[in-house]
Amino acid sequence: MCSPFMRKTTPGAYFELPKESLLRHVVRYKYLYLMILPAFAWVVVFRYVPIYGVTMSFQNYSIRKGFFRSEWVGLKHFVWLFDDPKFVQAFVNTWVINLQKLALGFFSTVALAVMINEMPHLALKRTVQTITYLPHFMSWVILAGIFNSLFAYEIGAVSHFLEVVGIGKFDFLQDHRYFRGFLVVTHVWKEVGWGSIIYLAAIAAINPELYEAAWVDGAGRGRQLIHITIPGLVSTMTIVFILNLGNVLNWSFDQVFNLYNPLVYETGDIMQTYILRNLQGNPNFSRLAAAGLIRSIIGMTLLVISNGFARRFGRTSIY
Repeated sequence: MCSPFMRKTTPGAYFELPKESLLRHVVRYKYLYLMILPAFAWVVVFRYVPIYGVTMSFQNYSIRKGFFRSEWVGLKHFVWLFDDPKFVQAFVNTWVINLQKLALGFFSTVALAVMINEMPHLALKRTVQTITYLPHFMSWVILAGIFNSLFAYEIGAVSHFLEVVGIGKFDFLQDHRYFRGFLVVTHVWKEVGWGSIIYLAAIAAINPELYEAAWVDGAGRGRQLIHITIPGLVSTMTIVFILNLGNVLNWSFDQVFNLYNPLVYETGDIMQTYILRNLQGNPNFSRLAAAGLIRSIIGMTLLVISNGFARRFGRTSIY
């Protein structure tokens, strides 16, 4: 489907409409533009307008004085943050937790999609899909209550079971040695089914004649998987990985906020919870804005670098 701003001249060729006819085409496709207007307004109001707020990072911001009259202090707040051991700890935890989630979750979703696709019985396939999708629709508020009941050290069902079979109890929620791994595993369990949807769609888009030709040539299911299915998923995997890497520092807040406690700050505190705690205590808006800006800059840098690597090695990129 060609854009309303493009007109076909010869087979396979398009050229841009002259500027003087732009208004006419906007009027012609006015209902399409009206449909995207709410989304466009949301992006402008909640994504672009707040960008001006990053100026707080370079000021001793005062609500009374506002943006224009607050004192400019340069990089003072950034230096203070990286001199604060609690922020550095939260910064490192954010990286470690989310990169582990990215690695385990990325390969788990691909593996689940492939396994579901290989199931011979349609009823079994639909049942597995439904079961694995359901956790995505449960909020972390609900799941935190369930996990606290299941994994509580003294009365939790899981702790009791581990003790009965002779393994011994583990305090997953209040021991900093296990809390980080608990976050990673529960996140993957919650999202793996939902994340596999896009890969199932990509598998369905692979030309079935390729599988038929491979079968005629004597290739079994394993060889078809290696030489047809996986290569057919590479472009989708690349796009998903780039988008996830760019957003990696924005993960985990809901999960960590509902599960963590002061006993696990050493390995479980992340940048978002650090900002929230300081906001609830004696807030310094400039320092908190600086912390948010650091996270955004790193995310944008990762997105650009990963997209550059994808283009460099001939894979699909997002721009």
